[in-house]
Amino acid sequence: MIYAQLARFLFPLVLTMVVYGLSGQVLNGGMARVPRATETLAAFGLAWGVTDFLASPISQVRQVGLVLATSTASLRRVRNFVLVAGLGLSAILPLLGMTQLGNWVIEDLHGVEAGLGKVVRSGILYFSFIPILEAWNRFYSGLLLQVRRTEIVSLATLAGIGANILAVFALLPLEWVRHQPILLPVVAVYAGYAVNLGILFRGYQRCVKKSLPTGESGELTYLYILKFFWPLALVMAIQGFSRPLINLFVSRGADGKDALAALAVVYSLAHLLYGWVNEIRSLPAAFKQVPDHLRYIRRFAGGCGLLSFVIMMLMFWTPLRDIILIEWIGIGPELAALCATPLFLFTFFPLAVMVRGYVNGIALVEHRTRALAPSAPSRIGIILVVLMVLPGMGISGATLGVTALLCGFVLEATVVWVGVRGWQRWFGRAQ
Repeated sequence: MIYAQLARFLFPLVLTMVVYGLSGQVLNGGMARVPRATETLAAFGLAWGVTDFLASPISQVRQVGLVLATSTASLRRVRNFVLVAGLGLSAILPLLGMTQLGNWVIEDLHGVEAGLGKVVRSGILYFSFIPILEAWNRFYSGLLLQVRRTEIVSLATLAGIGANILAVFALLPLEWVRHQPILLPVVAVYAGYAVNLGILFRGYQRCVKKSLPTGESGELTYLYILKFFWPLALVMAIQGFSRPLINLFVSRGADGKDALAALAVVYSLAHLLYGWVNEIRSLPAAFKQVPDHLRYIRRFAGGCGLLSFVIMMLMFWTPLRDIILIEWIGIGPELAALCATPLFLFTFFPLAVMVRGYVNGIALVEHRTRALAPSAPSRIGIILVVLMVLPGMGISGATLGVTALLCGFVLEATVVWVGVRGWQRWFGRAQ
């Protein structure tokens, strides 16, 4: 049964995404229990927003490895490309952490106080190696997905998450962490990345390295890799830029620090429940040999999106929301109240992510990644419009940020849908 095969392929990836989201809540809970908790949550939100923006383009090397690294020769070219791109992005973060450029971006542009700005810039500097680590993690996971060894990808992620969680509990009592609380999320994040990468690399050596056919790379030149990669990178860069842009507007509003802290909480909590839907994009490439595979994948994707939507309704539209925020994560009632409406809005995200993931997967298989490019400026454009218009209507804080992001997701999914499949082909017979 094709649906069972799809579920078996996706389940390990879903499990890891969910557990990854839970680790984010442990991290938030740890930061909620250190001295200057609100400052630490806000600083981490800003620092990680900038880091994630720079690391987000390189995350798409998973798709490059999955689709293009089909021989030993092509793998070498893709690996060299990944190395250069990862190092280039990592080199930018020290500039923001140690130069006047960082002062301007964090303190002047975001309008945060000098004390908070110093903590944010320290966090950015500490995260300098994240882009290159993200590059290697994604590259090796893409190679393992190519041979359908999702269980190894899941094992690596779960082990990394375990290291992340253990680091939080181990670090909380330490005096140097309580003196400089931003080190708690920094060290925990690095612990997770290191363990994850170690297992992925071992899996590559055992399951992929000897299975790839030898021979020339053919038409796979560095220019071709770049042409395949840049639309994906652009889309992810725009997605990554969404959060810093939202933080920029939110931080300059009333109670900016509290709003940033609320966003840090709701981003990770909501992503726990809808982030796994993104993995649908891997299905078309992995099952392209199955007859009429797109019809089955489309129905399966619809079920995944609706399931995530219903779960988020139960979690965020009921009293369970306050139990999670106050009793489990450990934030105060005032901060929990700021999270209520943003979490309600996040409930609708899975529906847009479902469409986007399915169509993205088709574009990857057809090597039509340039069709995805228009979605990037569309998304950032509508986010910017919403951020500028809604404050005049009395909407501010975390609610403003999530409303803008929701509008961006919906428009992005629509543009991708039309660009890759078109209205007629979508409603007609799958090609």
